[in-house]
Amino acid sequence: MKTFHNEAEPGQIAKTVLMPGDPLRAKYIADHYLENVCCYNRVRGMNGYTGDYKGRRVSVQGSGMGIPSMGIYAYELFHNYDVDNIIRIGTAGALHKDVAVGDLIFAMGCCTNSNFTAQYHLPGCFAPLADYSLLEAAVCRARQDGVRFHVGNVYSSDIFYEDRQGEKGIWAKMGVLVQEMETLSLYCTAARAGKHALSMLTAGSSILSSEALTNEQREKNLDIMIRCALELSLS
Repeated sequence: MKTFHNEAEPGQIAKTVLMPGDPLRAKYIADHYLENVCCYNRVRGMNGYTGDYKGRRVSVQGSGMGIPSMGIYAYELFHNYDVDNIIRIGTAGALHKDVAVGDLIFAMGCCTNSNFTAQYHLPGCFAPLADYSLLEAAVCRARQDGVRFHVGNVYSSDIFYEDRQGEKGIWAKMGVLVQEMETLSLYCTAARAGKHALSMLTAGSSILSSEALTNEQREKNLDIMIRCALELSLS
């Protein structure tokens, strides 16, 4: 069923969708990794593609930036298009001293400063988690490929430029690995729909240094993450 944000016809979207924040990264993945590609959505520039990866149908679509944007697209994919699995593939800023620029992070859980979960009217604080089967498969794949990775908590924030400098670093005291802006709504939406989700992130920068991935390094490091996500789609 078409929505205000997605013009795909029934059956055009695969059961597993890879979701980078940047729609141009979605196009890059479709152009470089998929065969027999069909573009199923162009609404608001958030292009979506379905194609074949090693003989298995997989879709890739941008989520946009921020918790609300991811919440919209994830909800519609799960509820309107009967998607079973969403794998977020994005970048993040390292908070913890053990996370180096270029490392891969699998978000086992998610902290936040967002009020997104208030809509569920729960009698307490909800702890959004990854789907364990996807997480386990990602860890196995990373080990097999000899990739440096971390598994743990991430901080999903509504704010990129915080007013109080140094606020991000406080989360590292609780073992939080990186900051990003989409995982919370993805995990909550998947939990509410009874579906499966995983965020895998590449540390593109760090609050502890001026080091950041160059454009060339981003392409190489993100390809490691993309390949890992695509292999999960075969499971």
